[in-house]
Amino acid sequence: MQKAQLEIRPDPAEAGRARRWVRARLAASGARDDEDLADTLVLLVSELVTNAVVHTGRPAVLRLTLPGAEAGGSPVRLEVADACGHAPVYRCADGEATGGRGLALVDGLADRWGWTRDEAGKRIWCELDRCAAPEASAGAPDRAGTVPVGDGREYEAV
Repeated sequence: MQKAQLEIRPDPAEAGRARRWVRARLAASGARDDEDLADTLVLLVSELVTNAVVHTGRPAVLRLTLPGAEAGGSPVRLEVADACGHAPVYRCADGEATGGRGLALVDGLADRWGWTRDEAGKRIWCELDRCAAPEASAGAPDRAGTVPVGDGREYEAV
């Protein structure tokens, strides 16, 4: 099992650095860069890191746990810890809103997710099972690079 962490500065540009870091960790673990798991994980990292830096204005820590081949069905776990104890807010953004969809994406893409308070603030975590999902399932990026999210809307996987 591989565990790694990245310190995140309170700057929205950190989401790009976090995406590159996760892709590098996946490549080092033997996961193919174009694998559905990698694309989904990178999108989840982008959302959770962006939420942490934009909504708290404080540094955060990104943690990634990648099970080895011997771990069988163990999930990939992503966690973002920040120094703000406020609960994350799940919003229902309308079609014209430019934000407010982050946790909806996490909910639609992750196999499990949640959050906990700790002594320093909170941790938002999500897990992805490593088994391949059917091509047309909700939450899996399609060939055009969009991600369907259960209610008929689609988001572009960047």
